[in-house]
Amino acid sequence: MSIKSFAARIFASYIRSKIDKWAAKPVETQQKVFSDLINKAKDTHFGKDHGFENIRSHADFTSKVPIRDYEELKPYVEKMLAGEKDVLWPGKPLYYAKTSGTTSGAKYIPLTKESMPTHINAARNAILCYIHDTGKSEFVDGKMIFLQGSPELDHKNGVKLGRLSGIVAHYVPGYLQRNRMPSWETNCIEDWETKVEAIVDETLKEDMSVISGIPSWVQMYFERLIDRTGKKVGEIFPNFELFIYGGVNYEPYRAKFESLIGRKVDSIELFPASEGFFAFQDRQDVKGMLLQLDSGIFYEFVKADEFYDENPRRLLLDEVELGVNYVMIVSTNAGLWAYNVGDTIQFTSLKPFRVIVSGRIKHFISAFGEHVIAKEVEEAMNEAVSKTKAAISEFTVAPQINPEGGQLPYHEWFVEFEEEPEDLDTFAEIIDRSLQKQNSYYLDLIEGHILQRLKITRVPRNGFQDYMKSIGKLGGQNKLPRLSNDRKIADKLYEII
Repeated sequence: MSIKSFAARIFASYIRSKIDKWAAKPVETQQKVFSDLINKAKDTHFGKDHGFENIRSHADFTSKVPIRDYEELKPYVEKMLAGEKDVLWPGKPLYYAKTSGTTSGAKYIPLTKESMPTHINAARNAILCYIHDTGKSEFVDGKMIFLQGSPELDHKNGVKLGRLSGIVAHYVPGYLQRNRMPSWETNCIEDWETKVEAIVDETLKEDMSVISGIPSWVQMYFERLIDRTGKKVGEIFPNFELFIYGGVNYEPYRAKFESLIGRKVDSIELFPASEGFFAFQDRQDVKGMLLQLDSGIFYEFVKADEFYDENPRRLLLDEVELGVNYVMIVSTNAGLWAYNVGDTIQFTSLKPFRVIVSGRIKHFISAFGEHVIAKEVEEAMNEAVSKTKAAISEFTVAPQINPEGGQLPYHEWFVEFEEEPEDLDTFAEIIDRSLQKQNSYYLDLIEGHILQRLKITRVPRNGFQDYMKSIGKLGGQNKLPRLSNDRKIADKLYEII
C-alpha cells in the first residue's frame, strides 16, 4: 500500500466521523444553516426587500419569501450581471455558472466564496466515504478521468463565467493533479466528438482507475475505446474499479456498461447542480444519496401533486415521508432564496436522510391526467431489460394524442437498442404492466379504454447522439429528458429515423 493510499484511509475515517455528527442531528443542523443564511443576507437588496431582519422562524420565511424559479429571480440576477454588489448575497459572486434556460435563454447561477467550497468538498467526501465504506483505497494511485465541460472561462463585469464542471476543474487539489486526466488542452476542446477522440488518444496507454461523467457520454467514450482497440474497457484498463456519475439514473445503463467493461465495477452516485451539491451516495449497500445538510443549503419540500396549488405547503425535514414525490426548494449561501431547482426527489431513509432523484417537475406525461414521472418509466424499462436480456443505449417517452386511423391514444417509447429482445411485443408488455402497477392513474386509463398499451419505436444506432447534436447539446453536462408532455423531441427524432 502506498503512502497516498494509506493517508487516504486515515483522512476518510476523519471525514466520515464529521459527517456522522451532523447527520445524527439533522433538524438542529438545518436550523443553524437557516439562521446563518438569514443573518448574513439581511443587508442585501433581497434581504431588505423581504424583511430578513424580522425573520425569526420558518413560518416568517414562508410568509415573506415566495417560491421562485430562475425567471422570477432574474431581475435580481440582472442587477448582479450589471456589476452591482450585495444583491442576493454580500459582495459579488466569484463566478456565474452558465446553464441552458427554458424560456429565458441562458441562466446565470451565482457561485460565491462561501458556496464554492461546498461543491468541492462534497465531491471529495463522496470518494472518501467510499474508501471508508469499502476499505478500498489503492485506486488513488491510478489515473482518474472526469468527462466535463471546458475549463476556459469568460468574464462579465469582473466576475468569471463558465460551465459548472469547467469551473470546478480549477479546484482539483494538488495531490490529484498528477493523476487527473484529460490534459488541460484536451479539456478545452469545445466540439464533443473531437474531444472524445482526443481523450481516447490520451488515456489508451494510461492506468485508469476512476472514470467519472454522465453515463450517456461516458458510454460514447467507452465505445470509441472499443472501436479503436477491439478490447473490452476492463481489458484496456485492468485497474479500473470505480465509476462516478450524476445527472441521470444509472440503472438503465448498468447492463450496457457491464457489457462494455466486461465485468462489474463499483459506482458512486452524485447529485450536483449549479445551484448546489445536494447529495451523494455514502454507502454501497443502501439505496439513496445522503442529503447534504451542513453545506450552506436550507431545504424545503413540496409534495409534487400539490406544487401547482395556489399556496402549497412547504415542509421541513421533520415533516417528510418515505416514498413521496417532493419538489425540492433550496435557499443557499450563493444567494438563492426559496428557489425551485426543478428536481423531484423521494426519501429512501429518514435516519439519516437519503434521497433518490425521481425526475423533473416539468418532465412528466400527463396528457390524460396520468402524471407518469421519470422514476416510473426508468423502473419499468429496468424490469423489461432484466427479464428479456435486452440491452439499451438510450430512450425517451412522449404521448401520441392523435394517432392515425382512429386508434386510441398511447405513450410512444423511443428506444435505441444495443441488443433487441427476442420478442418486442413481450418487451413492451412488461413495460406497460410495470407502469400500470406503479401508477394507478395510468392503470385506470388503460382499463377504461382511454389509452391503449404503449408502443415502441426503434431509434437507429447513435440516433439519440444525432438528435443531441442537432440541437447543439452533444456531450458535456447535457442530458436527454426521459419523458416529455409534448411531441417536440418525438417529432425531431422522426426526422432522424
